[in-house]
Amino acid sequence: MLFDEIAKENINALKEHDKVKRSILSIVYGKFKNESINQGLNAKSLPDGDCLNIIKKTIKELDEEYDCYIKGNRLDSAEEIKKQRDIISKYLPQMMSEDEIRKIIEGLEDKKIPSVMKHFKANYNGLCDMSLVSKIAKEFN
Repeated sequence: MLFDEIAKENINALKEHDKVKRSILSIVYGKFKNESINQGLNAKSLPDGDCLNIIKKTIKELDEEYDCYIKGNRLDSAEEIKKQRDIISKYLPQMMSEDEIRKIIEGLEDKKIPSVMKHFKANYNGLCDMSLVSKIAKEFN
């Protein structure tokens, strides 16, 4: 599970005294724990799909922070944010392409948007961009 993998990497970063890696992994691990508590789950039983969504959201936050540092001409801080983004990006799987999404939708019996979205959320959570799924699903209606 991704939750366990991040926890293990966080401990390794602590042992290696890698401050940049440790800081971002601690943040992500904390978000995992908070989400599992919010869902009423065991402290370490957050599904991988939810973990991937948290990582994606964290990457978006890092991108915004990076842009702010660049605009403020704080290049040293921007470089650290870029390193953090690279560290957690490696945990994301390859996202599904438009063609793959289109083929899956074509194979569904019910091509109505709510049904398509429910199918992708249940079966491909974290593996595809849901806004792209919605856009493609609209083409079928």
